Amino acid sequence: MLQQSTLDFLKKLDKNNNKEWFDKNRKLYEAAKADYEVFVTAMHTELTKLEPRMAEYKAKDAIFRIFRDVRFAKDKTPYKPNFGAYFSRGGKKAPDAGYYMHLQPGGKSFLAGGLWMPEAPILKKVRQELDYNFDEFKAIINKASFKKLFNKWEGEKLKTLPQGYTADNPAIEFLKMKSVIVSVPVDDADYTSKTAVAKMIKMFSEMKPMIDFLNRAID
Repeated sequence: MLQQSTLDFLKKLDKNNNKEWFDKNRKLYEAAKADYEVFVTAMHTELTKLEPRMAEYKAKDAIFRIFRDVRFAKDKTPYKPNFGAYFSRGGKKAPDAGYYMHLQPGGKSFLAGGLWMPEAPILKKVRQELDYNFDEFKAIINKASFKKLFNKWEGEKLKTLPQGYTADNPAIEFLKMKSVIVSVPVDDADYTSKTAVAKMIKMFSEMKPMIDFLNRAID
């Protein structure tokens, strides 16, 4: 579980997103960061039971920096008002499908899983796998427990047909996807609950067959 003070820090940061405030409250940031790292470590420990290869890297390596790169961004606020971590078999920077945890108080927290905007060669492999084994994929995503948690797909779709596929392909709506991502909202109270890790691992467990399908395509 996370401390309420960690969520409170992110709420304050959202209202005071500037370097002067951040520097004055650096101790609050360091305490919140340390608390989040403990939580991520607990998540990572459990996730290695789903994907043993995750044990090859440290839990803290899954965490994204809070400092924003504003060089090419319209939004020039220097900090992200959230904490995020990405767990995959090859680590945060690997092009593999994996699990994402987003902490942003005020109804903006969520868990997500899948493959976000992969490069063209990987997307081509995923489309081929969907084309060849769509019945298997449908069985995964039509499972009652999966559908109960994840009732929509995230990300952009092609407006035209992907090269090499026809409109009558049974998988065409998935073949148009630029990402294959599902997500589920998480309440603030879920993060501060004693059952936080167990509850979130259960959600990630529901994603696992889909993650495995996508990573098989990449391999």
